[in-house]
Amino acid sequence: MQTIETLGDLRGKRVLVRSDFNVPLSGRTITDDGRIRAALPTLKALTDQGARVIVMAHLGRPKGAPEAKYSLAPVAARLGELLGADVALATDLVGPSAKETVANLQDGQVALLENVRFDARETSKDDAERGALADELAELADAYVSDGFGVVHRKQASVYDVAQRLPHAAGRLVFKEIDSLRKATDNPERPYAVVLGGAKVSDKLGVIANLLDKADILLIGGGMAYTFLAAQGMSVGKSLLEADQIDIVKGYLEAATAKGVEIVLPVDVLAADSFAADSPFVVVPVDAIPDDKMGLDIGPESQKLFAAKVAGAKTVVWNGPMGVFEFPAFAEGTRAVARAMSESDGFSIVGGGDSAAAVRILGFDEGTFSHISTGGGASLEFLEGKVLPGIAILES
Repeated sequence: MQTIETLGDLRGKRVLVRSDFNVPLSGRTITDDGRIRAALPTLKALTDQGARVIVMAHLGRPKGAPEAKYSLAPVAARLGELLGADVALATDLVGPSAKETVANLQDGQVALLENVRFDARETSKDDAERGALADELAELADAYVSDGFGVVHRKQASVYDVAQRLPHAAGRLVFKEIDSLRKATDNPERPYAVVLGGAKVSDKLGVIANLLDKADILLIGGGMAYTFLAAQGMSVGKSLLEADQIDIVKGYLEAATAKGVEIVLPVDVLAADSFAADSPFVVVPVDAIPDDKMGLDIGPESQKLFAAKVAGAKTVVWNGPMGVFEFPAFAEGTRAVARAMSESDGFSIVGGGDSAAAVRILGFDEGTFSHISTGGGASLEFLEGKVLPGIAILES
């Protein structure tokens, strides 16, 4: 995979950068600027060389047309603050404003194009439609840098097609993401433990299947744990359950035994009356969940068990919270896993999405983890062993 250095002298060159600025907002206020900060090493490397940097990104899920609530204006303002320089925002993607904004760039300056998903061609399934947009984007620049890891699993115009039309390279973030994930999957130092959580087993079927041939230990928490418990014949009360996945999970449990992979499930849970932050709850063994209650977090004994397994691993990958960490009363399971990983001497990856958000919300020092991914979906697909289009095109 080519890096920025392979693009040669970039002074005065227009460099189009695909970043991932899909940040959470409260109204028009950014509540977590982690993805913007993650883009800074690439942007500074380019501006330090005197490149004229044109950034493109998406925000939210607009329907292929401009929507004021999804404008990148708050992102441009925050990016400018972090860079210590004004960042001009074009009011369109490839129209008159974009062309004028790019034409006005000076060496070492940064501009941001408006939301790429305001143009329906960005996410089109039609190669020709995406290609037409990529042609217009390519006309704005002399080179392309892919640095939005959160979208590299998408075959989209700004991720895939434009890379076919310009000299291209991976940005600092994308290179670090792939390098870290490959370190954890291609030849991991063992024992290799993977912690999986989140709501649904069905979201992680491919990951589990692939990891049964790679990992030494799979720790299963979160809502998905209840389908595993049900597959072992336990009653899970009103807990989240995907009944149609029970037979598949039984197959995974049998395969794990045959392959010598240890699957660790919770031994106790916090069983609550309802899905609410202030819901009363009791701590019960997993084989004694009351019919009228739902598990919202792993219990204290499970926390100790999971933490011990993480502490004993040389490589740990975590994707998905252990409970409803947004509710303080049900955040301790997720906190226990995060703490064990942060204190581990092994190579630790937090696999993006809710896990990365939990690390920040629960107040952990991000520097205590080997790597915190910026792309939950992309990380999952990588762990599944899938080809990521935005990476494959960079390696072509």
